[in-house]
Amino acid sequence: MREEIENFLNYLTVEKGFSGNTIDAYRNDLAQLAEFASKEASRRSIMPSWVNFRRQDMLSYLLDLKERNYAVTTTARKIAAAKSFFSFMVAEGKIKSSPMENVTSPKVGKPLPDAISISQVRQLIDQPTKLTAPEAKRDRAMLELLYASGMRVSELVSLNLNDIDTKGGSVRCFGKGNKERIVRIGTFTKEALIDYLKICILR
Repeated sequence: MREEIENFLNYLTVEKGFSGNTIDAYRNDLAQLAEFASKEASRRSIMPSWVNFRRQDMLSYLLDLKERNYAVTTTARKIAAAKSFFSFMVAEGKIKSSPMENVTSPKVGKPLPDAISISQVRQLIDQPTKLTAPEAKRDRAMLELLYASGMRVSELVSLNLNDIDTKGGSVRCFGKGNKERIVRIGTFTKEALIDYLKICILR
């Protein structure tokens, strides 16, 4: 059983170009699976082999993972490793079907990003004002606009001069799907934009 795992890991290294750390994670997860499979085979008094590893054995393995109180992310990783391994085994003709068929992985929620405080935002925006280079006015205008409008960075860098209306206090930007929207801006942002646009005109 270990030989098949090593063949799979070699495939991931050579064909897929996985990193050493990723390969080590796969090796550890699949070694745990092989150990469980061997114990199940011994319990059933049959020869340990992946051919004899049934879907019911896989469900027992998942239950074993749950009883060990692993984090959801760890369990999901171990299940993903097993799925990839058995898919490889089927493709290589080592087994007829994967014991992972119709077995779902636990959903891994994405943690929300930590927002910085208003004072930290102000400190960030004020950093360019400590410099005298023309680029400093550009950086301040960009930071003010990002903070005031909530637009994406990709939308910001795609702006043209005719998208900015300092008199009306608005900016036209294009988001996903090239959808146009008008964003209102406040006094601080207008001032920062005007300061930067003056440099652009002089150039």
